[in-house]
Amino acid sequence: MSSFSVAGNLVDIHKQRIYPAEIIVKNGIIVSVVETPDSLLPTSDYILPGFIDSHVHIESSMLVPSEFARLAVVHGTVATVSDPHEIANVCGMEGVEFMIENGKTVPFKFNFGAPSCVPATTFETAGASLNSTDVEKLLQRDEIKYLSEMMNFPGVLNEDEEVMKKIAAAHKLLKPVDGHAPGLRGDKAKQYIAAGITTDHECFTKDEALDKLQNGMKVIIREGSAARNFEALIDLLHDYPNQMMFCSDDKHPDSLVLGHINQLCARAVAKGIDLYKILRAACVNPVLHYKLDVGLLREGEPADFILVKDLEHFKAVKTYINGELVAENGKSKIQTKKSKVINNFSCNRKEIVDFEIKGMSGYEVGVSNWLHQGGPESSRIPAIEALDGQLITNRIEVVPQFGDGILRTNIKEDILKIVVVNRYKDAPIAKAFIKNFGLKQGALASSVAHDSHNIVAVGVDDESICEAVNLLINSKGGVSCVMDNLQLVVPLPVAGLMSNEDGYHVAQQYSLIDKAAKDAGSTLASPFMTLSFMALLVIPHLKLSDLGLFDGDKFEFVPQ
Repeated sequence: MSSFSVAGNLVDIHKQRIYPAEIIVKNGIIVSVVETPDSLLPTSDYILPGFIDSHVHIESSMLVPSEFARLAVVHGTVATVSDPHEIANVCGMEGVEFMIENGKTVPFKFNFGAPSCVPATTFETAGASLNSTDVEKLLQRDEIKYLSEMMNFPGVLNEDEEVMKKIAAAHKLLKPVDGHAPGLRGDKAKQYIAAGITTDHECFTKDEALDKLQNGMKVIIREGSAARNFEALIDLLHDYPNQMMFCSDDKHPDSLVLGHINQLCARAVAKGIDLYKILRAACVNPVLHYKLDVGLLREGEPADFILVKDLEHFKAVKTYINGELVAENGKSKIQTKKSKVINNFSCNRKEIVDFEIKGMSGYEVGVSNWLHQGGPESSRIPAIEALDGQLITNRIEVVPQFGDGILRTNIKEDILKIVVVNRYKDAPIAKAFIKNFGLKQGALASSVAHDSHNIVAVGVDDESICEAVNLLINSKGGVSCVMDNLQLVVPLPVAGLMSNEDGYHVAQQYSLIDKAAKDAGSTLASPFMTLSFMALLVIPHLKLSDLGLFDGDKFEFVPQ
């Protein structure tokens, strides 16, 4: 690789100063940083380290790693800290290997973790399992930088043997352990942290985050396509600049086209937070915490840096990774490389009758009361209340419609049906009711359904739900929308989670199906992203797995 130089206003985060400088790069390494007279600068652009997404599931972008990188570099992102547990829950070790190898095909710094919870719980059907021996083998690899989010926080608190073996393996290899403990505070949070868990990206209130920060944990501010905690947590950056980072966690392709970590920096500046504190969170802290091989604009380090037009909007002009120009003026220089396809999808098409809730099936107690005590007013049944912009849900009591011996949706009151279909084998379908999706017609379905990635669907009637589900069974995975005479599907043939097509094309397809979902009446900002979390049992309060309605607080099925 030949030598080259770049000049501009260098933002020195370490010394907290900005000065005109020339950077000389040789063979991908910064060999000198020289302060120059301002009059010699060829541009007024600012040079700063590249941005890092400190916790992201690449699979949630619906793009394979190489295409995710192609879109992300445009916004100045040079690296990610990536948990591949989505594909691991579907394809096991083969899935993790796929992510690592595909990531190596492009000039981008993916830093993968060893998935700690595959399956996430014993209350759902996943496609694979990784035990403590498997996890330790992964952690021994140089490409694996950390133990991914320990979602089974009850297992940590109860000192489950397998859970503790996984944590011990990471500690033995001097690799950090990521946390996942939404709402955990006080003595239980202290116990969780004392087990050697160092981060949490699930804080959804300022008080919760402050409690964890004061006990030595690092808090990652999340702003994804569904879960958005920036507004609740950002003020903490004033006082805890060395303990905070930024992440997206889950980001859909249309959102990634518009921006990434650069957007969080711009919003933080607009709130009056000190520039250097912002850039520590966006660029420096992830490198130090995870010991990443990412340069921070110092001599002898990899030439991973960006040029931006200003320090308010952070619009990237150029992005360099290991001295290679990978994006310029909004255009990615990474080329699309169509990947191979791996998958695990083994269920047959369904019939409308499979989705019906008959008199004494599902909600047996509630329906029995209904039938024997005079109708709907005499009994209410538990239902999920989805919350826009949050992964948590509420447990509410609702009265669905009843007719012809079947429980039906109540569109007027926004009480719709939700189902989870086992995608790994033919099995009975789990059914419940949900509020706040807002659909007035049709149905939505997705094989992106954290964490086991069975098929989850919400709809106004059994016919529409059946149609939406069968579209995904036909394509072996994807997202679908059915309304009137319209059928839309975005195929995701890689594990039923990702497309191996051009990322910008996938983003365009997703934008169209997202619009269709909203045309069908959904009032959610990101209907499909919210849908994908309705089977996420490790997030309170009420969710639905392929095995039934689940209480995330008691960590047990709801009696029916």
